[in-house]
Amino acid sequence: MERTFVMVKPDGVGRALVGEVISRLERKGLRLAGMKFLQVDGDTAARHYAVHREKPFYEGLITFITSGPVVAMVWEGEGAIETTRRIMGATNPHDADPGTIRGDLAVTIDANVVHGSDSAESAASEIALYFRPEEIVSVRRPEESWIYPRTSS
Repeated sequence: MERTFVMVKPDGVGRALVGEVISRLERKGLRLAGMKFLQVDGDTAARHYAVHREKPFYEGLITFITSGPVVAMVWEGEGAIETTRRIMGATNPHDADPGTIRGDLAVTIDANVVHGSDSAESAASEIALYFRPEEIVSVRRPEESWIYPRTSS
C-alpha cells in the first residue's frame, strides 16, 4: 500500500469543500489514514514549499497557505499518489479536466482547493512534516475485498 499526502487548502476549507474532497477520494477506494484541521504557520509553510524558494511565486504560496485553516490528510491505497493526482486534476483549473476536483471546483491557479504529493519522496516528506508516525492509523475496511480482490494465480 502506498501513502500520499493531501491538503485541502484555505480556499477549500473556506468554501466548505472538505467533505467533497474526502468523498471523491473515498469513492475511488483510497483509505484515509490520518487527518488534522490546523493553521499552517510560517515555518511549516517554508519547509513545505522549500523546493519553490527561488521561484517568483514562492512568497504568494506562503501567504496563501497561512491565510486560513487547512485540512491535512494521509491517504493510502494501491497507486495512491498517481490516483490522487488524477482525481485532483491539473494544477491550473483552466487545464483541469471536468470531473476532477480542480476541474469542477477550483477557480484560479492560486486558489485551487487542494494540494497533493507528486512523488513518493514528496509524500514521505510532507507526511513527516504534518504527522507523527503514531498519528497515522491504517485500518482495512471490510468492503476492500471488493476493491482489491484476491485472485488465484
